[in-house]
Amino acid sequence: MQHAGVLADALADWTWSDQAAYALGRTLGLFTDATFAQVKYVFWTDNDLGNGLHEALGALVHAGVLQQNPDEDDQYRWSPVAGSVAFKTT
Repeated sequence: MQHAGVLADALADWTWSDQAAYALGRTLGLFTDATFAQVKYVFWTDNDLGNGLHEALGALVHAGVLQQNPDEDDQYRWSPVAGSVAFKTT
């Protein structure tokens, strides 16, 4: 299974953070049999899983794997240069 391809496909266009976190969770093997509507409470409440997935989105932006929309910072998409920055150093 090519997990990065799955996430890249899911985040090909600007995606709201809750949907992006859900896509990341599915890529990690979470929510495999659940629709977003069935697990939306994970993203709409204060809990470790939802908070962690949202924090991971920020970390992926920092690493250059994802982009955060400069006009609407609650949206993410796959970075077109993600493959070339996989081992980016700071």
